[in-house]
Amino acid sequence: MNAARDALVQLARQAGLAIDWQDAAGNARRVDPDTVRAILSAFGLPCMTARQCGESAARLREAERVVDAPPLLIARCGEPTPLPWLGGRGRMRYRLHWEDGGTHDGHVAARAGGDAPRLPPLARPGYHGLEIGGSRLTVAVAPPRCHELPDRARGWGLAVQLYSLRRELDGGLGDFSALAELARAAAPLGAQALAVSPVHAMFAARPAHYSPYSPSNRRWYNVAHVDPAACCGAHAVREAVASLALSAGFARRESQPLVAWAPAVRARLRVLRFLFARRDRWLSRAQRESLDAFRDAGGASLEHHARFEMLHARLRREHGDDWRNWPADVRAPESPEVERRAREHRDEVAFHVFLQWLARDGLATAQHAARDAGMTIGLLADLAVGVDPAGSERWCHAGDMLNGVALGAPPDPFNPLGQSWGLSTFAPWALRQHGYRAFIDMLRAVLAHAGGVRIDHVLGFARLWIVPDGMPAASGAYLRYPLEDMLALVALESWRHRAIVLGEDLGTVPPDLRAHLSAAGLLGLDVLWFARNGDGFASPARWRADAVATTSTHDLPTVAGWWRGRDIAWRKRVGHGGSGGSGEFARDAWRERRASRIALWHALRDEGLAPGAPVTPPHEPPNEPPLAEIAAFVGRTPAPLALLPLEDAIGQREPVNLPGVVTGHPNWRRRLPAAAPRLLADARVAARLRAFAQARDEAAR
Repeated sequence: MNAARDALVQLARQAGLAIDWQDAAGNARRVDPDTVRAILSAFGLPCMTARQCGESAARLREAERVVDAPPLLIARCGEPTPLPWLGGRGRMRYRLHWEDGGTHDGHVAARAGGDAPRLPPLARPGYHGLEIGGSRLTVAVAPPRCHELPDRARGWGLAVQLYSLRRELDGGLGDFSALAELARAAAPLGAQALAVSPVHAMFAARPAHYSPYSPSNRRWYNVAHVDPAACCGAHAVREAVASLALSAGFARRESQPLVAWAPAVRARLRVLRFLFARRDRWLSRAQRESLDAFRDAGGASLEHHARFEMLHARLRREHGDDWRNWPADVRAPESPEVERRAREHRDEVAFHVFLQWLARDGLATAQHAARDAGMTIGLLADLAVGVDPAGSERWCHAGDMLNGVALGAPPDPFNPLGQSWGLSTFAPWALRQHGYRAFIDMLRAVLAHAGGVRIDHVLGFARLWIVPDGMPAASGAYLRYPLEDMLALVALESWRHRAIVLGEDLGTVPPDLRAHLSAAGLLGLDVLWFARNGDGFASPARWRADAVATTSTHDLPTVAGWWRGRDIAWRKRVGHGGSGGSGEFARDAWRERRASRIALWHALRDEGLAPGAPVTPPHEPPNEPPLAEIAAFVGRTPAPLALLPLEDAIGQREPVNLPGVVTGHPNWRRRLPAAAPRLLADARVAARLRAFAQARDEAAR
């Protein structure tokens, strides 16, 4: 019995699972053996007996033997790089082919004691070719740190949910043109950045699936945010809307406070199909050439995503949305049957390429608008931690992705049952085996038209909580990831794109991870609600100087909502209060909130931002949320960049998203009450932004 248990533990650790871990309260925990077996089985590693564990362990050892040159060798500038596949071989000649042209010749030799030779330190970041010992491979030479903001930078920006933006003739859904309008309106006020919700590709045929953090493919773009007028002009859109009898629906949705995703996306796609069918009329020669060049540059990745979209639309009614339930002969992008269908429906595939081209151009135009208006950063993109396993990324890269498990988070005080997000992502062993190709392509896509990126749940670079399919979220385990390799590649792509990197480091943070992230030049994230000092709030001076500061995030209450307890009311309403929505939960939560409001008011007073004498129960701070004062409080932190969500700038009370709620709350649907230029011109909003900007100026002195 002990032998079987020991063999299981040994195999699990060899496969990258952390059998022992520490929860958010600091308690030592051990993963249940049934969970371990379920995960290992999902990895294709039989483990029911000691013998099976031994055989699986032997397979892993054989797979990990370094006998050939890797497809990608990762090096750091100024540091020697081991070449383990060369073993103890003697003196050898090598040739480097620099990425920007030219070559360099040199020699390596086995080291004392028979250790493998090391490539001498290289000083030029980039992807260079290496010839050595009969092998040809790529060397990714990473700079020591990511691209960074200047010393003493104390810039500020706004955070925005793209779908929430308004403009004329948008049909009820925010788009890239509205984003460009916001950039042009915010830059003259001093904003240096616009943090944008993820714009990854979703499902054109499944518009009711709209959470931006559950995308279909992180390599491509969300075509729901395309502005048809951007390529063909407003007159063409008006003609399409009239011809398709969409005018009444457009007007109705444009007046509504919530996005009606399914009808809005369907109507926008109908307009785009109308224009695509008449592209020879509406597109200039230069535009048609640009579209052709885009398709050529997109290569197999773009073609495969477009094929998926075509197949998904045609197969979903009979076989469902999940490609794993489709006929076996269409479950791979290059199968003969997929090739045949792509030829048969070539115009439909071309339409989805057209949509991606428009989305790319719309995003690029928004970034150009931001930079041309004076922003030093411009768009701060958002990289989701995973993808919907039924989507195109997993269909395109099935061999690279985790199978049979979902990403999530372990139990913590906010989610005592843990979380299972229903997402998939790259398997760590597949990343290494395939030279991190898909990971690099994903980074390049998200940075192509941005001045920075926020990496959602950057803790996943070190470890991810994975939950076997069909098991509760608490029955998961941590899977290790190649942290140093991933940080090196992020630093390299950041350097190549001159883009800053923000790692969302909230949650159960592994020991020393923040030190690793900081050493690599990734900024952390400090949120007001978590910046506590015992029962009080930490003064701005005590916030991190290597993290972005913000009032709140999309998963947390807005400032006005927190002050008024709207999050408590919503949790009670949807039954997330631990007491089934009872009054007892609300009373306890309100008691804690009143104490927290007093603590925050005292923190504002200590900074000279709130007037009057200290507040003590039963007295309370003013009922009206001190929005400008709180913005200034966050603005005074030493953070190199501070972000104010647009919801907090305008004083919105209702939350963007209630995590864990599927029905009962309009997640990802709330629209802003007016177009961005009009909102920012409002006297109260302008006063809050001035307070925020002035505080940043003070922090820079």
